[in-house]
Amino acid sequence: MDLTYCVVNTNGRRYVGACLDAIRVTAPEGLEYEVLVLDNASTDGSVEVIKRWNGGSEGLGERLRLIELGERTGKAENDSLLMRESQADLCLLLNEDAELRPGAVDALLGALRSDDRAVAAGAKLLDTDGVEQPSAWRLPGLATSLASALLLHHALVTQSRGARIREVGWVQSAAMLVRREAAAAIGFLDPAFFVYSDETDLCKRLHDAGGRILWVPAAEAVHHEQLATDRDARERRVVEFHRGRDRYLRKHHSAAVAWIARLLSAWTYGLRALAGTVLPGHDPGTYMLHARQALAPDRGEGLREAAEAFNRRHEGR
Repeated sequence: MDLTYCVVNTNGRRYVGACLDAIRVTAPEGLEYEVLVLDNASTDGSVEVIKRWNGGSEGLGERLRLIELGERTGKAENDSLLMRESQADLCLLLNEDAELRPGAVDALLGALRSDDRAVAAGAKLLDTDGVEQPSAWRLPGLATSLASALLLHHALVTQSRGARIREVGWVQSAAMLVRREAAAAIGFLDPAFFVYSDETDLCKRLHDAGGRILWVPAAEAVHHEQLATDRDARERRVVEFHRGRDRYLRKHHSAAVAWIARLLSAWTYGLRALAGTVLPGHDPGTYMLHARQALAPDRGEGLREAAEAFNRRHEGR
């Protein structure tokens, strides 16, 4: 087996069919692959959509295996489970709202195969309209926090630019190829991260173990960012985002660095909120929500608590 596609789906009925279709039509000729789909206790009919891809000339047939969870768990735990179940050493982690473009898999595989030290490779991500989105960054720390506070985030922190493969700090896991053996050696993803910063932590630990993280611009994937467009869960997402970021900083840096990073992050979002009062297309309220949460990342309830409440409601059904 050359490759395992690892897809996590949580109420992604609107997107998961297109994700699976893109896998089928873009898989390189001659590639021996399997598709593992983990359904994270969806309630929107996602499972029925996925099951339709198990047969027929337009489906994935025996290549696809569906893992249905009885309760909802975090993205880090989901991705780890899929990699443990993989029959290949190379695992392509995909969100259900990501669609691979032709040539993406060849480019990612080629990047890892041409560099023995490379252990992960991320794709160039595009939004629904095909506009390139940031997808690789320097690892978070005091320097990156200061750069963002000085409004130099794009110039000094974002690394997804250019037309050549480059080594980066971390890549987004919406479309990320990982060497399974390297991930297993460090215990896969840390389940303490429910969602957000889970892949940052993984890339940091892979790097600390001697591996290289690559960004591959020739590998393109459309990322619809399902979570980001779910306005009903906005506050919970903001809570989880800053909770994960703070957890990463406290795990890999001193308490003092984490505290200073909180202040700098709040300052940065405060400036954005101020600018949002005069710039069209910017929501100052959302930026202020981020600023408050950056100062107190443990405040409020996030996506983890929402999942726990969901599991309590559905227990025994």
